[in-house]
Amino acid sequence: MKKNTQPLSLRVPEPTGRPGDTPDFSHIRMDAAGVMDRPEVSTAPHAMLDHAFGLIRVLDDEGKAVGPWNPRLDPETLRRGLKAMILTRAFDDRMHRAHRQGKTSFYMKCTGEEAIAVAQGMLLPREDMGFPTYRQQGLLIARGYPLVEMMNQIYSNAADPIKGRQLPIMYSSKDYGFFTISGNLGTQYPQAVGWAMGSAYRGDDKIAITWIGDGSTAESDFHSALTFAAVYRAPVILNIVNNQWAISSFM
Repeated sequence: MKKNTQPLSLRVPEPTGRPGDTPDFSHIRMDAAGVMDRPEVSTAPHAMLDHAFGLIRVLDDEGKAVGPWNPRLDPETLRRGLKAMILTRAFDDRMHRAHRQGKTSFYMKCTGEEAIAVAQGMLLPREDMGFPTYRQQGLLIARGYPLVEMMNQIYSNAADPIKGRQLPIMYSSKDYGFFTISGNLGTQYPQAVGWAMGSAYRGDDKIAITWIGDGSTAESDFHSALTFAAVYRAPVILNIVNNQWAISSFM
């Protein structure tokens, strides 16, 4: 008797490019800058469904902010943001070279992700607690944390403010709204949601903010955090940084 079944196949996804290749985004539908509307804060989620399938572009092809999402920042604010991003890039490069020279055991760069942390660090006060990955150095720098203190921790020397209790780049500073970095990927997400729930339970006015890379969204912690944040309506900002990496694997 002939079996009425089809042979199975396994899909093994491959990245569209490799490190060093010229990026190709021709398969992505790119909305023009400024065409996506900006809903009011009180807008119901179902009314914003189209935003999940579109792309909110603030900068046009000439690098100018246009449309309803244009923050219309004054020149001084733009200069402060640019200074913090340049300082973050310079710090990043210097510490990366120190690691390559064997002066420290561990360092992770944030090249290309400076604006993600700097902008939010400038916008939110220090009392709002950040739960970063190891690529949000810009959060501390934007909030004026001393670079020497950051380097002391990287070198794990006698002046290390947390006395070697963490790996070199896992900074911690309650006064600057920078929660101790967790080494396990994705764990900062439920930590941020729990902190936000606690803040709301106390009747406080402080919110939490957290970041995660697109690779770490495969962790169960990510999905648990989304569930608790949605069910309890926790006052937390959840960022997904699409850097196309998962640790050392290009996606």
